[in-house]
Amino acid sequence: MAEATRVPPAAPTPTADPAPDGPTRAARWRAEVGRLLEVVALVGLVVTQPMLDVLGRSPDFFLFHRATRGEILTLVALIALVPTLPVALLGAASGFAGRAVRAAVHTGVVALLLAALAVQVGRHGTPLRGVPLLLVAAVLGAAGAAAHRRWRAPGRVLRVAAAGPLVFVALFVFASPASAVVLPRGHTGAAGVAGAGEHPPVVLLVLDELPLVSLLGPDGRVDAARYPHFAELAAGSTWYRNATGVSGWTPYALPAMLTGRYPERPVAPHYSQYPENLFTALGGRYDIRAQESITRLCPPSRCDPPAGPRPGLGTLVRASGELLRQVTAPVDSAVDPEASYREPTAAEAGLDAAEPIPDDPKFRWDSLDDNQPARFTTFLAGLRPSDRPTLHFLHLLMPHAPWQFLPSGARYAAPDDLPTDGTGWVELARQRHLAQLAYTDRLIGETLRTLRATGLYDRALVAVTADHGVSFDNGFQGRGMAAIRAAAGQVAWVPMFVKEPGQRAGRVDERNWEHVDLLPTVADLAHVRIPWHVDGRSARQAPRERADKRFYDQPGEPVTLPGGVPSPPPLPAPHRLVGTTVGQPPTAGAVRVADLAAFRAVDPDTGELPALVWGTVPASVRDGTLLAVAVNGRIGAVVPVLPPDAGGRRFAAFLPDDRLFRAGANRLDVYRVGPGDELRSLRVS
Repeated sequence: MAEATRVPPAAPTPTADPAPDGPTRAARWRAEVGRLLEVVALVGLVVTQPMLDVLGRSPDFFLFHRATRGEILTLVALIALVPTLPVALLGAASGFAGRAVRAAVHTGVVALLLAALAVQVGRHGTPLRGVPLLLVAAVLGAAGAAAHRRWRAPGRVLRVAAAGPLVFVALFVFASPASAVVLPRGHTGAAGVAGAGEHPPVVLLVLDELPLVSLLGPDGRVDAARYPHFAELAAGSTWYRNATGVSGWTPYALPAMLTGRYPERPVAPHYSQYPENLFTALGGRYDIRAQESITRLCPPSRCDPPAGPRPGLGTLVRASGELLRQVTAPVDSAVDPEASYREPTAAEAGLDAAEPIPDDPKFRWDSLDDNQPARFTTFLAGLRPSDRPTLHFLHLLMPHAPWQFLPSGARYAAPDDLPTDGTGWVELARQRHLAQLAYTDRLIGETLRTLRATGLYDRALVAVTADHGVSFDNGFQGRGMAAIRAAAGQVAWVPMFVKEPGQRAGRVDERNWEHVDLLPTVADLAHVRIPWHVDGRSARQAPRERADKRFYDQPGEPVTLPGGVPSPPPLPAPHRLVGTTVGQPPTAGAVRVADLAAFRAVDPDTGELPALVWGTVPASVRDGTLLAVAVNGRIGAVVPVLPPDAGGRRFAAFLPDDRLFRAGANRLDVYRVGPGDELRSLRVS
């Protein structure tokens, strides 16, 4: 029998070995991408949205810094991307320590970002501030992170919200008021029609943040002792004493002045948004020499680009960093890009002074001319006769904060965190404002002297005014709606001087002037007809019949103010110790002065003096205790110790008399003032 053939068993079908890390790697990748999207969403809500919202509503920020489109878009990209990078890198680095550590770090990041978001929401929606707000935000952040870790739904919502930064960027570029600066439209403004008569040179100087009452003495006239050059201007021009601006915010106030129309829309102060304005009205007949600050109303077809070096991207980034600090702070902070606006000096801009130093003993240092704001120096240099009618325009951010000038023109330093409101602080703010106004008066004197020296004064139409004022009432310092309600006389009423060609005698006109009247008045006196409807009326027409005023905190929302020229608030009398010399009183305590080093080597040739002294006292010193501050043995100020705040129990003394200082080492002494003006020396450190 044949042997059966044995069939070998079939070999098992080979199968691919599973890659042990394949699915796990993909899952980890998806989880990491999900975490990144969650971080993008939260950083977008905490940083990108509030920053682009503030900057988008502040086109003047970019106009003042003369930012190019490329710089603006680069800044927007930095705001949208850079804050996410360190958080993402932290998460990625934590992954090397294991999945548990990575998950814990991500949960901690989510908690911190949710707490930061809760701070912003709480500051706008609750009365909580400071430490209480931080504690509540920390609890909410921890609770939100716990919910995020336990349930999937919060994570899914955040991953969808990761598209938020792209939306915020698109809104900034295409829909915000700043979009007019990023993507300006073409200019289509109509030129004015030349009328019969001579077209005189026009000199228009617009100051900033100058209340009428700051110029007035107790008799209601310009205080000639404090402001001799404003008084000189009033003596040869028509003073519209009942003049008011139309808004406390320059991006709305100045366009209203130069278009003759009340603010209706919150748009950029840019020629693409206001194509019909003073520059286009006169541009067909006049040469334009315009020095604008936080507006760009003169189109390129009428004006040359501003001269001098631009601040650049670095300045935008630094100013934006300060805005971010304000946006995310757990305390009230005036989130206002305008706080970063400071007129660069002629020296900083690399300009030579247009005129020699005045023959005035208070201008005793060669460098003081270098402290002139650069655009004012350029403006003075352009005040020359021309074969064609010329408009000379300057918007000067003086005496606008930051306050940094003494009446002599010397500058001084001040800390960024010095309050401007509250008992003691608001009085200091007003002192510094008035000192800067006294320096502004010197600039007015330089303008008048230059006009006379060049032969323009008699021939020209000269107008000097301010766009708005500012309140220095305790609790209402500023220009917002609260200040308007509490101190409208300081916010709305402004100086308005118009010298017509050939005018030599001064007069006062009490008509109800509103700043929409400026354009029709200038055009009328320049014999140019405006080809568009204006809300204002020329001063050559009959006065408006109504006595009340229209004022706009927000465009399109007029507030009615009662008419009538406000009375100036009384100036506080200086303490009887100010100006006296001090011997060697006994020592009784100590005080810490923040800027003490500045007194060790004062160099007047730099044009800077340590005229603001600030510091702290021990907690045992009571609020309201008077301190006398002396330089080189003479008392320059007597100030109270102020209630404690985030900076401690502080004091600050302003020393506007630069005769207190000398070259080299200066001795600073601080004394405690007791009953009967008895002085006790405090050890200064």
